[in-house]
Amino acid sequence: SIMLNSITDGLLCCLMGKTTNAVGPLDSVESSNGYSFMEVKPGRILRVRHSAPNRPAPEEPEEPQPGGLERGTVHCKRKITVYRNGQLVIENLGDAVRSEILHCQNGSGEPNSTVELELSDVAGQTPAQAPAGTPGCGTPGCGTREAATAPGKRRKRKPKKVINIDCKKQITSCKGTHSDVVLFFIHGVGGSLDIWKEQLDFFTKLGYEVVAPDLAGHGCSSAPQIAAAYTFYALAEDMRAVFKRYAKKRNILIGHSYGVSFCTFLAHEYPDLVHKVIMINGGGPTALEPSLCSIFNMPTCVLHCLSPCLAWSFLKAGFARQGAKEKQLLKEGNAFNVSSFVLRAMMSGQYWPEGDEVYHAELAVPVLLVHGMHDKFVPVEEDQRMAEILLIAFLKVIDEGSHMVMMECPETVNTLLHEFVLWEPETPAGDGQG
Repeated sequence: SIMLNSITDGLLCCLMGKTTNAVGPLDSVESSNGYSFMEVKPGRILRVRHSAPNRPAPEEPEEPQPGGLERGTVHCKRKITVYRNGQLVIENLGDAVRSEILHCQNGSGEPNSTVELELSDVAGQTPAQAPAGTPGCGTPGCGTREAATAPGKRRKRKPKKVINIDCKKQITSCKGTHSDVVLFFIHGVGGSLDIWKEQLDFFTKLGYEVVAPDLAGHGCSSAPQIAAAYTFYALAEDMRAVFKRYAKKRNILIGHSYGVSFCTFLAHEYPDLVHKVIMINGGGPTALEPSLCSIFNMPTCVLHCLSPCLAWSFLKAGFARQGAKEKQLLKEGNAFNVSSFVLRAMMSGQYWPEGDEVYHAELAVPVLLVHGMHDKFVPVEEDQRMAEILLIAFLKVIDEGSHMVMMECPETVNTLLHEFVLWEPETPAGDGQG
């Protein structure tokens, strides 16, 4: 009886856009419209949209290139030194990565580069030599960048920690016809998988397998009434369960806002399975901790009374324009259609001390950073900083967009995402330095 009610509620939710947030325990049930319900833990059930194209025959494996090196192989070699005063020095020693689709205009083509950063700097500080026209290109081929550090600080001092990364990464083009490619879409606080509607439809039509979950307490997933259910670690384990269930050989993670943190976590945990990452308005590479003076620290009953104001504020801050179209998008995307309890628990549960600059600097996966210029939640300087820290990163700023840029400018975002999914680096003639 409980299971039957759960399925009925879930299907009603999918058909009518009605948020039940109260489904009981059940095994994963796949419905005809591509939605399924996955029990990640007893009583903790997530709605997942999963679309997989029908392929008549398995695809032939891609041919390796002559000479032993496969197409798109990059030697990721990096030395990260952390000093006791909070100074971070990143030395890129591997192959230069030259993008065919996203050009780094100040690139010198040199494979070696050094980035020097202060861990204690404000997250929004812009590196000194990143010109406005090419915000924070983080590719190893972009020459030397000395960021916001006085030369005198680099005297002989004992480092606190030295991390060496030395790996070969094969970065290939991922087409919709490739049967080993899966695209994962992860939304942020207050959203639902419906915010990805335009992207999911676009990539499904191109023949891609796509997976998009509703976070716990969001959309049609169950909403436990304990705050511990919404910590970063609890949600990250949910995303790990979804990833492990649907992952294939080449997996591309696409995150928005808080969802970017879960993409970063998965890329760090599964370096051999995560092929590329796309971060949309995700912010800087800083460890997460909840804000002590925030409106979300108010009692749940007060937040509930303020919910109309919060929804209006979200519309103002999340969209560059606030017309009828944007209001409709907000409604259709179930954005901010979550309970005050869940909202408060999500905001106070954003504690992830491991996810600092060093954690991000260790990632060897190519990353596309997409930023809506009018975003009032995430300043562009934060994404510039992310591009400086990451090994292979491209930052694209969309002038007409805000925080919900994938809903406001779907064609622009879909084109950017698709180009990056298809992108393949030129394999350098040599095998890198050192």
